[in-house]
Amino acid sequence: SDVIVMVLDARDPMGTRCHHLEHHLKKDAMKRHKHVILLLNKVDLVPAWVTKRWLHTLSREYPTLAFHASVTNPFGKGALLSLLRQFSRLRMDKQNVSVGFIGYPNVGKSSVINALRTKKVCVTAPIPGETKVWQYVNLTKRIFLIDCPGVVYHDTADTDTDAVLKGVVRVSLLEDAWEHIPDVVARVKPDYLRRAYKVQSWESPEDFLQQVARLTGRLLKGGEPDLNTA
Repeated sequence: SDVIVMVLDARDPMGTRCHHLEHHLKKDAMKRHKHVILLLNKVDLVPAWVTKRWLHTLSREYPTLAFHASVTNPFGKGALLSLLRQFSRLRMDKQNVSVGFIGYPNVGKSSVINALRTKKVCVTAPIPGETKVWQYVNLTKRIFLIDCPGVVYHDTADTDTDAVLKGVVRVSLLEDAWEHIPDVVARVKPDYLRRAYKVQSWESPEDFLQQVARLTGRLLKGGEPDLNTA
């Protein structure tokens, strides 16, 4: 690709950055000419002040844009199209300019391309691993987009829980999903948990999950809470 758009999840921008790839691009002299854009996707899921701070922080390294991927009501589409057109003008020596969309699974790469085309040209799903092959999509006569499958690096400091919370792993495939709840309870403010799950107080993460299971009717035979389903 001539231009690389790294799609980040606005809820965890640093956790969904492809640091290996950034390092590789900087180290390889043949690839230093490639333009990198950081795209902060899913900004509709975080407060505006959070988006503003991340834009300020990330733009020190690469051009960074906020984005909400929606076919009918996108945010940031005009800014991204304008930037891609600018890059295409810089590469007038080439007949076509390719734009590769990369990132962790489930950050919204296919959804961003659909938003740019204002129609569903790439298959999307709210679960990781839906894009299995590279897909090529024409944006203009000179610019074409490449939708890549999500990339997960093995040699990182990520724990199993980190991978689950980033959306890298399908929760439905986890045998012991409840084991990751302590980290969720530790990271999220109690007020937000009370508001979302209607649980007023709890003594431990397991107690919290048991109450959620009872409130939502996730019970086993004998009335025992089904922690994994909850």
